[in-house]
Amino acid sequence: MPATDATSRQPDDRARPRGRHETPPPHYWRRWTGDAVVDVEATPAQAALSPPPPTPEPVSTAPITASVAASTAGAAGAPPGPAAAPAGPTGTGEGADGGPQDDQSPYRILIVEDDRGQALFAQSVLHGAGMQAEVQMQSDGVVEAIARFRPDLVLMDLHMPGKDGMTLTMLIRQQPEYLHLPIVFLTGDPDPERQFEVLESGADDFLNKPIRPRHLIAAVSNRIRRARMRVLPAAAQGHAVNTETGLPTRAFLLQDLNDAIQKQAVGGLFFIEIASALSLRERFGYASFEQLMHQAGRQLAQIAAPYPLARLNDNSFLALARGLDENALEAHAQGLRDGLTRSAFEISGHDPLNLRASIGYTPLSLGFADAGSALEATERAVLQARLKPSSLAAYEPAQPQDDAPRIALEDGQFELAYQPIVAVTGSDQAQYQVLLRLRQPDGSLLPASQVIPAAELAGGIAQIDHWVLEHALYVLAERQAQGPSLRLFVSQSPRTLARETHAQWLLETLAARGIEGTSLVIDLRLADALIHTVTLRDFCHQLMPAGVQFCLSQFEPGAEADALLTQLPLGFLRVASRYASAHADPALRDELRAVIDHAHRLGLQVIGQQIEDPQAAAAMWMGGVDFIQGNLVQAVGSELGFDFHNAVL
Repeated sequence: MPATDATSRQPDDRARPRGRHETPPPHYWRRWTGDAVVDVEATPAQAALSPPPPTPEPVSTAPITASVAASTAGAAGAPPGPAAAPAGPTGTGEGADGGPQDDQSPYRILIVEDDRGQALFAQSVLHGAGMQAEVQMQSDGVVEAIARFRPDLVLMDLHMPGKDGMTLTMLIRQQPEYLHLPIVFLTGDPDPERQFEVLESGADDFLNKPIRPRHLIAAVSNRIRRARMRVLPAAAQGHAVNTETGLPTRAFLLQDLNDAIQKQAVGGLFFIEIASALSLRERFGYASFEQLMHQAGRQLAQIAAPYPLARLNDNSFLALARGLDENALEAHAQGLRDGLTRSAFEISGHDPLNLRASIGYTPLSLGFADAGSALEATERAVLQARLKPSSLAAYEPAQPQDDAPRIALEDGQFELAYQPIVAVTGSDQAQYQVLLRLRQPDGSLLPASQVIPAAELAGGIAQIDHWVLEHALYVLAERQAQGPSLRLFVSQSPRTLARETHAQWLLETLAARGIEGTSLVIDLRLADALIHTVTLRDFCHQLMPAGVQFCLSQFEPGAEADALLTQLPLGFLRVASRYASAHADPALRDELRAVIDHAHRLGLQVIGQQIEDPQAAAAMWMGGVDFIQGNLVQAVGSELGFDFHNAVL
């Protein structure tokens, strides 16, 4: 079937009943943390064929038909290089002497299949992709065949005379040396319960007959590649590899980026964002979406080679082209974009699919302080790339405007102010938003809306954020010692949160002073969160174990903004100030209700801000808001003396 664009089926999406998509498993948002449970990977379905190596040695002789040979052309994942020593007894890339096998040697597959025709078909397909395949048609001889042939992987039939596939798998797993030998089932049994039984017996994957040759090649080669990566020493691997995706880990790539910045290396950093991620997940479900992203990652890694590429989050990847001529960065970005767009990806039960991507990139020579600031630059660039027909954008450092007011930060004095956030249904919980002010030498006060941009331009935002948070923690510790509970909402810049030491300092301070993490809420502005999603999510995940909560501020609905509600571990949502006039605009009032209802379905509490009069408060209350903040409640002040117990709205 012809490939179709990911966005070309939108009418089908709208016609499709809501709620038909799969529900992600529990703690799905934590899948990128170090202690996350690893899911069984879906079958891959896209890669590229390497040049065929010398003819291997089949055990069973049969001609490869023209149709089979043609079907393997352009198939996936053939191992490069000439024939080498067979794999070791573990089946995970050891040589005959028990040492690590060369990762470039041909892959070795033992086909356990009692149907001669099916066995020869699989053997011919794998031979055509440059792999070495041996057929074992008798179940009683499987363990002996593994010891003799030393395969990288066993391709197992389910139904066989004598011992069936599951029995054989459990028998193989009882041998310690074969505990990590990849076993992939290939069967025509459509029973999903049987598939679960197969996986529980110790198998690694389950493929359905009939299978396309390139699917078989991709599934086999990717399993073997990850198995070999697992046993190769770190020096041989060259970099840390995610065993599920086969790509370098995000931590490794960011470490490499830091090293490149410290050594003032030339090159570029590329942020690749797969488009229409929300509609893809909605249309195909969680498992198929993950399968699709695995395919996209492998394809992008091949295009980016020899430069490393890592997956950052649900639908974005990061590529570091260290040493690439910076005049060639745009051409490299175009190659990544076009290579992805031209590839057709397959999901079981659906037509072939084309993906689109927006790519933001930056040269490394701009003098970034660390990996976080370079990543921030590419995130800003990709936000611009979304708006361009080419879907490409280079990072352009902000330039100060000649007519912008000059603020002398060093001559002023920073002060903190507080504004209460009151529950509409009444509550004894005292909670305030912490606001920054700068008192100038003439006595005038400048609000944060003027101070923060000036501090970011001057490069001093991290110091200011640290000062604000330090004072907020001091207040929390004092109040906690006195007894009454207090919760403070504190805004922080993404540049500050990207600093490697900031999260650790905050965790250590909370523990040292005995401050309850739930008493602190970090405010994240929507405009910042749209650009720095990866950075903010990393920070949030580090602080969540301590109980720290997070609030998304200045929220307005939209496809990207709505996505953040599920991508970030939020507890609160502060709607944009324009909703304070919802009482005078029926359309705005309906929009506010929709925002609040959506937030409540996600378990978030909603704050209405800049409420200045009773009509605005009534509109917020009727819309279902949880908290109100504004001069109607109390103006911004320097004291924490609001009476929450007797507050009446």
